[in-house]
Amino acid sequence: MATKEECRGALEKLSDNLARADGEVRSAAGFDRSLSCHVTDLDLTFTGRLTDGRIEVTGTVPGPPPGKAEIRLAMAGDDLVALVDGELNFARAWGTGRVRLEAGFRDLLRLRSLL
Repeated sequence: MATKEECRGALEKLSDNLARADGEVRSAAGFDRSLSCHVTDLDLTFTGRLTDGRIEVTGTVPGPPPGKAEIRLAMAGDDLVALVDGELNFARAWGTGRVRLEAGFRDLLRLRSLL
């Protein structure tokens, strides 16, 4: 099972990947939205913002997200690490329920090029 530090590291790596992206991916990530990532097996939620093509983690809270972020992710810690490392395909994981993504319709359209 991935640790809290490994999950935070994966989110930082994802942020770095988004910051280095260009073209359509950079454009899709270049908006300002609140974000939460609930790591289900640790029962821990990372909160923050997706802004200017980066993920800024602003806090960690025990349990599910305390509020409704505009973009909400939920998955096991090992799946988060595997997704960021390119070992797990997002579409397949989402389709099988290993990863949950909730967002408004417009945000989902913009995010599809990231996923």
